[in-house]
Amino acid sequence: MSTTNINQLIVKSSKIRKNILKAAYLAGSSSSHFGGALSSVDILTALYFSEMNISIDNINDQSRDRFILSKGHGCLSLYSTLVEKNIISSKDLEKFEKNGSDLLGHPIINRDIGIEFSNGSLGMGLSLGIGSALAIKKKGLISRVFVMLGDGECNEGSVWESVMLGHSLNLDNLVVIVDRNNFQQTGSNKEILDIGNITKIFKGFSWDTHEIDGHNLNEIIKVLKLKSNGPKAIIANTIKGKGFSFSENNNDWHHKILTKEMYELALKELND
Repeated sequence: MSTTNINQLIVKSSKIRKNILKAAYLAGSSSSHFGGALSSVDILTALYFSEMNISIDNINDQSRDRFILSKGHGCLSLYSTLVEKNIISSKDLEKFEKNGSDLLGHPIINRDIGIEFSNGSLGMGLSLGIGSALAIKKKGLISRVFVMLGDGECNEGSVWESVMLGHSLNLDNLVVIVDRNNFQQTGSNKEILDIGNITKIFKGFSWDTHEIDGHNLNEIIKVLKLKSNGPKAIIANTIKGKGFSFSENNNDWHHKILTKEMYELALKELND
């Protein structure tokens, strides 16, 4: 990708982080899953602004690519990306977690605003992705399905049942991205249930597997564009809370209230 295009994507990712900040701050005591949203921003930037066929013009068309956020608690990254994609408005985002809002703490299916499925219970998104990818193939369409998993979420057995089925069905229109930020709700993955080398595990299930820096837009775009003869898994090494000094690799920010002081500090760091 050209330097100009990469720079444009960097600007987009910065705007998405700014959207996350504002929504988290305005949510007040409702709070947000701040850290896990920030770790996935660069991946979503590459997907929505470089790779996926999705826009307000084809939002309900069968030709669209599908994105399923299985780690539903990280929804602020998705909502903030949909703002930059002009699928929802910044005013919608300001109502995050408020009464009457379409944008709740976990995604609720609403395809008119780019939310493919409801996701709250972890471990279900890949099953939904399998069904979607299979239906697309049966209909003779060329659309693709992208599913984002959390690494802590991969402790769920339903994930691995889906991994086996994805290979068995040879779903070459399915891409799984694991946001590997090495933390989950109550601590580090190693402390709670160490899954080990997840790249080797996906390879062991015969998936076309790649490990990348989940904050390097060149790497993300390059691996997304690689052709595959079966389902593809991208293990993206990320930093929880990426972008702000107080939240990076600090699991206190898994779910926490963003005060005015912290909001202003984060804005200063973003602008600098």
